[in-house]
Amino acid sequence: MPAKKAFALRMDRKTLDAMQRWANDDLRSLNAQIEFVLREALRKQGRLPKKDQD
Repeated sequence: MPAKKAFALRMDRKTLDAMQRWANDDLRSLNAQIEFVLREALRKQGRLPKKDQD
C-alpha cells in the first residue's frame, strides 16, 4: 500500500455536508469518500499512472 500524506483541506459547509451524506450512504468514512471521489476523477481524466488505474 502506498504511503499516505496528511494535509488540511478546506471546503465550504454545503460541500462538506453533501460529501458526508454520500459517505454515509456508501458506508465509508468522510476521508475514504473524498479519496474515492478524487481517485475516480483522476482515473477518468487519465491522470493516474497506468499501474494505479486498475
